[in-house]
Amino acid sequence: MMKNQRGVALSGLMFWSIVLILVAVLGMKVTPTFIEYQKILKDIKATAAKAGPDSTVSDVRNSFDKFADIDALDFKANQLDISKDNGKIVISFDYEKRIPLFWNVSLLINYKGSTAG
Repeated sequence: MMKNQRGVALSGLMFWSIVLILVAVLGMKVTPTFIEYQKILKDIKATAAKAGPDSTVSDVRNSFDKFADIDALDFKANQLDISKDNGKIVISFDYEKRIPLFWNVSLLINYKGSTAG
């Protein structure tokens, strides 16, 4: 009488190990760009809160650059779209981040954010 063996075959173990490693590497490459996006979002909200209704576009850009310097961002104020809506300053941005994965394969992420909503 034979007992059924339970467990994972070596090929299954290797397959899932490779999948897990690829997911981990992808996470390690994407996470810094997502953290940068969150910092930009935080900084535009702080800039909009700090700006008064009589602030000029130049004032808003200078204020954002100060926040960006503190957070050590590569993102510059000239990439922001600044407008007024009902006397309130609205700041938005839209940029792409290309993350090289391997060989000639890259991941392209389009980050968008705004203080409007």
